[in-house]
Amino acid sequence: MNRRILLPVALAGAAVVLAACGGGDTETASGESGDPIRIGVVGASEDYWSAFTELADAEGIDVELVNFTDYTQPNPALSQGQLDLNQFQHLQYLAAYNVSNDDDLAPIGATAIYPLGLYSQQHQSLEDIPEGGEVAIPNDETNQARALLVLQDAGLITLEGGGSSTSLPSDVVEEESRVTVTPVAAEQTATALNSVDASVINNDFVADAGLEPADALYQDQADSPGARPYINVWVARSEDVDNETFQRLVELYHSPEVEEASAAASGGTAVFTDNPADELSEILDGIQTDLAAH
Repeated sequence: MNRRILLPVALAGAAVVLAACGGGDTETASGESGDPIRIGVVGASEDYWSAFTELADAEGIDVELVNFTDYTQPNPALSQGQLDLNQFQHLQYLAAYNVSNDDDLAPIGATAIYPLGLYSQQHQSLEDIPEGGEVAIPNDETNQARALLVLQDAGLITLEGGGSSTSLPSDVVEEESRVTVTPVAAEQTATALNSVDASVINNDFVADAGLEPADALYQDQADSPGARPYINVWVARSEDVDNETFQRLVELYHSPEVEEASAAASGGTAVFTDNPADELSEILDGIQTDLAAH
């Protein structure tokens, strides 16, 4: 299988990445036969992407993975036509993007739910985190709310009204909370461990801290109804939701070799799910309605 390095796309900052070159003619979203399908991802060097591109190549589907290090970039890149698909986000994040940008990017398939964990380099258990301790959380709108719910479930904070998927740091009830929270960029939550008592870190960045998911002091539960907004999804432009080649790529991601490698990359925490696109769209619509009314 051939691989080539891609030059950075305009929004990608430094886009590095793997590309798998297949042999057959494949019709892409643009309708141009033979063009590669460009997929925006975070963490393109993971083994599961190698397994995925090998399977696509074997079926004659030419795929280019475009790596991003900033969560804010793959959706605009997709909307503007620099990508054909992306696969890095959960439904809650997609809903927030669509509402904020008056966009209509759409989920075409599910991948997995990844529990969100609380980590520390200073303490060995939740009980060790001191009164008045500082905890870093991702500052993007959707992961921030989820991180706050993780801290509440862990007994470290109390949120006004019991909390929700739209909770903000200002909703923390200080007099009833054991720690303070400090929002930072998602990619900085791992490095922040050097200066805080603990940090809520997205799986994409856990390895950056020299940690494994099993090191988490606490994590949320993937099988709860409240986890539905955090189903990770394949995303396309709305006009491409019925693209058969894209649908085949969704299926290939659920091949045993890809799921096995993905599970290993997540430290065994990934909970795979194959919700159909119409169900994902229904969940997305509900979240977007709530966000628009908030």
